[in-house]
Amino acid sequence: MVEQIIGLLFLVFIVITCFFFFLGALVIWAMTVLFDSKLRILHYYSCFWASVYVWIMPAWRVKHEGKEHIKKKTYVVVSNHQSLLDILVIFGLFFPFKWVSKAEIFRLPFIGWNMKLNKYVGVKRGDRGSIGEMMKESEAHLLQGSSVYFFPEGTRSIDGSLKSFKSGAFTLAKKLQVPILPIVITGTTNALPKHSLKFHGRHDILIKVLPEISPEKYSEMNEYELTQHTHALIGDHIPSR
Repeated sequence: MVEQIIGLLFLVFIVITCFFFFLGALVIWAMTVLFDSKLRILHYYSCFWASVYVWIMPAWRVKHEGKEHIKKKTYVVVSNHQSLLDILVIFGLFFPFKWVSKAEIFRLPFIGWNMKLNKYVGVKRGDRGSIGEMMKESEAHLLQGSSVYFFPEGTRSIDGSLKSFKSGAFTLAKKLQVPILPIVITGTTNALPKHSLKFHGRHDILIKVLPEISPEKYSEMNEYELTQHTHALIGDHIPSR
């Protein structure tokens, strides 16, 4: 019962504050869009917005490691995906990128509208036309100097185990000769399980940024080999279940 109450209060807090945070996003967008073509200022504001929801939840103890591996470069960023909470804790890294996310989320009031303002990339799973558009948009962002963040598993893992990777992110990296930045997320599966808003116990969440995979390192790999290599790198840091 307590878990449901905490979840409900947290959800109510998000709903109420999203309205005011979105108003702030609109103001920042209007003030910066003419000179900040990559919308980095708006993205940093979105990082703060998301982080507020992590900071107010005492059950979530989030630690970030390896931030020194994030350089002032354009990356194809990839990570495992355990929970909706992943998005909030990744925002806590506070570095600029464009999310690739389910198209349905863009229709959510305030949060989805902010994603559109940020020019994040939407995709419908299983829709080849939508996937093709996602690849074009992602390529355009990369060519303009904006990093793009992919969850190559395609959807959240139910039990936290690492699923196979789709090759889209790695196809783009190879095509554009962009370094890949692998990130490992652990601890969010139980903190906020899939299809659940129950909060129980305290959870240690770790976001670990691994060293980049430079084009020089993967030059001899084909797309499949690069996909499998990155999958193994991330998998090595996920506890076996």
